Amino acid sequence: MSGETSFEADLSLDVAKLARDEAYVRRGFWAKVRRVAAALPFVEDLLTAYYCAFDRATPRHVQAALLGALAYFVLPFDIIPDMLPVLGYTDDAAVLATALKLVASHIRPEHRAAAKRALARELNE
Repeated sequence: MSGETSFEADLSLDVAKLARDEAYVRRGFWAKVRRVAAALPFVEDLLTAYYCAFDRATPRHVQAALLGALAYFVLPFDIIPDMLPVLGYTDDAAVLATALKLVASHIRPEHRAAAKRALARELNE
């Protein structure tokens, strides 16, 4: 017997999954945002979620929820293909809106300000 309880094993798996999600989002997020920002009415919320998720002061459970939503956005395959006009990003918007609602008390003005700056920078390039 390893001496590790089921809770400890589950926790280590959750931490490993969070690290994988974080790396996946970091790799693909900005490239996709640059490609589709002009077409997304929820791009500012998307960027706000990104800055909150990568803020070291954000609790782990909040980071996990936001990284899951962001990873869904980055995924090349999802329930409604992103290339479909009008409908393509509705599932991404729904997943993001749900995550943001769940963690709304952890979204700080600094996250929103960083999102606005990043959006202004992306649109000016």
